[in-house]
Amino acid sequence: MLDHYGVREDNWRDALATEPHFAISETPRYVGRAVAALAADEDVARFNGRSLSSGGLAREYGYTDLDGSRPDAWRYLVEVQDPGKPADVTGYR
Repeated sequence: MLDHYGVREDNWRDALATEPHFAISETPRYVGRAVAALAADEDVARFNGRSLSSGGLAREYGYTDLDGSRPDAWRYLVEVQDPGKPADVTGYR
C-alpha cells in the first residue's frame, strides 16, 4: 500500500491528500507486532480456524502502532468507508 500511494513508513500521512480514508492505515510494524504476539503466545491454538485482524489482536495483546494508537481498520471500513461516510478516524485509531 505504501508503494501504491508513493509514500514510506515515515511519511505515510502524505497519502491522505489523495485518499483521506488512508488515515486508518497501519504501519507494517503494527502487523509485525501482531505476528510477534501470536508467535509468543503459548495458548495461540485458541485462535485456530479464526480470521484475525491486527486491530483485534492489539486489543487482545495490548500492543500499539508506532504512533501509540490502535487502528481498527476493519471496523472502520465497515462502519465508515463502505457506507460512503467522510473520512474520520475518531474512535477507530
